[in-house]
Amino acid sequence: MSHFQFELIHTDSRTGARVGRWHTPHGIVDTPAFMPVGTLASVKGLLPEQLKQVGTQQVLANTYHLALRPGAEIVEEMGGLHEFMNWDGPILTDSGGFQVFSLAQLTKMDDEQVVFRSHIDGSLFELSPEKAVKIQEQLGADCIMCLDECPPHDVPLEKMQDAVDRTTNWAARCRDAQKRDDQALFGIVQGGTDQKMRERSAEGLLPLEFPGYAIGGLSVGEKPEDMYSTLDFTTPMLPVEKPRYLMGVGRPSDLIEAIIRGVDLFDCVMPTRNGRNGMAFTSQGRVNLRNQKHARDPNPLDPECDSPGSRDYSRAYLRHLFMSREMLGPILISLHNIAFYQKLLRDLRQAILNDQVEEFRAVHLARWNASF
Repeated sequence: MSHFQFELIHTDSRTGARVGRWHTPHGIVDTPAFMPVGTLASVKGLLPEQLKQVGTQQVLANTYHLALRPGAEIVEEMGGLHEFMNWDGPILTDSGGFQVFSLAQLTKMDDEQVVFRSHIDGSLFELSPEKAVKIQEQLGADCIMCLDECPPHDVPLEKMQDAVDRTTNWAARCRDAQKRDDQALFGIVQGGTDQKMRERSAEGLLPLEFPGYAIGGLSVGEKPEDMYSTLDFTTPMLPVEKPRYLMGVGRPSDLIEAIIRGVDLFDCVMPTRNGRNGMAFTSQGRVNLRNQKHARDPNPLDPECDSPGSRDYSRAYLRHLFMSREMLGPILISLHNIAFYQKLLRDLRQAILNDQVEEFRAVHLARWNASF
């Protein structure tokens, strides 16, 4: 019997939005779901029990960063990521492929592998498809990703095709290298915003029969409407019976638009990164707590959201924390933002079950008034 099962519960009658249940060795993930990013086996400033209290089911960690420190061997020796970071729920690890894009100035790549010059100490770090799988097997995440090439969205078509073909070849090598059967290895569809390139990528990956598929190469500089139109033609290429994961997205409005187009899983640093800088996502739109107008505001940040930072402190106090550089401020707003994202997804799952997802979108986008 497989360690993984994706159960499709309901699809909205007017859109591609769907509610599912993904069974993993470390628990069930109700989809659509948002994963907070814990790059170095830590969602910055937050305890695992805090993440659970606001509804987090699954978190993400990063292969490249953990391979550099503390090292995959140490994590394995400590019992794997679940034991190491004291998180007993599902974990997904990225392969390091996004760092090929984000750390492009520190990389050299050919068809065999990527060679990074470490951003920490300048040492060389070689990452092949086989090594990416081995590291992720040592880390012990439930869901692991194929090594891929994520090119900028505006590269010439010839370079985009090279990236698509390299991603497909690397995916086959990752599949052949996998030894553990208790980890779901996802293939990653690339191709930028070009429909033919996305078709080429999907046609190369689907015969490899991965248990799930990710959509990479979006939210890398293209306009939101281009991302949405790309999802319009990409998600229908992917198997209905398997989870679909949109990597690195994003804004609350982007989540709604992608879910309407049939996406199941998301991750993004935005809620915690913005939270550390005093930017809160609320039911009425974004709030910059550094603004002077909040200095004497006695109101809670967002009474519709259930976290200490949402309801227990005034906006005046939260602003004071940031202006005084008190560490409690980033902690409270990071937790609030994750709570907001989890509530948004819970409410959206219910709207899908009620066949009211279009109404949900209209109401929320109007309330946010394009601030997202």
